[in-house]
Amino acid sequence: MYNVFMGDGLSQHEVELLNGQEPFHGPGVKELLLVDYWRWSGSVLLDNTTRGILSEFLIATALGLHKKPRKEWDESDIRMESGTSIEVKSSAYVQSWEQSKTSVIEFGIAPHRSWNAETGEYREGVKRWTDIYVFCVFTGKEPLHPLDTSKWDFYVLPTEALDREVPEQKSIRLNSLKKLKPYECQYVDLKKTIENIENSIREKA
Repeated sequence: MYNVFMGDGLSQHEVELLNGQEPFHGPGVKELLLVDYWRWSGSVLLDNTTRGILSEFLIATALGLHKKPRKEWDESDIRMESGTSIEVKSSAYVQSWEQSKTSVIEFGIAPHRSWNAETGEYREGVKRWTDIYVFCVFTGKEPLHPLDTSKWDFYVLPTEALDREVPEQKSIRLNSLKKLKPYECQYVDLKKTIENIENSIREKA
């Protein structure tokens, strides 16, 4: 459902979760539902873009924040109810295309400009804007759907550690990331791990 709010001549939308049974309509459309689009566009879960969104979903579900739709192009991938912001990065050994060998695990960590979905404007400056980074690695070595949470490793790191150790670096490989001593955990412990890091950030503030 879309609730429209009129601002400075432009409209913004507050979006609620859809259930997939919403029908397409118009001339020539027959028995076409939103879930048909979801199946068509999102069934290849190992695709880089889809896997990245799936990683965000896993973090959101671990934190109980999946009852509202994902925001595209927001300043952070996930914002906790406390206001703490999280950047989610994803990588995998296997991809959706043919491979002669497994992929190197690498993540983008470049400082960047920030777009704020609430204001519709860029913020000044180039930096890493979130409080916490969560690096997600799908460890499966076979072409399977990454829906088994036991096949995921999570590395949680306060952004401050990246800014201190690799301030200008644009990407980082898994071995180099481990040298920064992130908190490694499984899905079942993800919420507790993130909350512990959030508390440590507050103590230092």
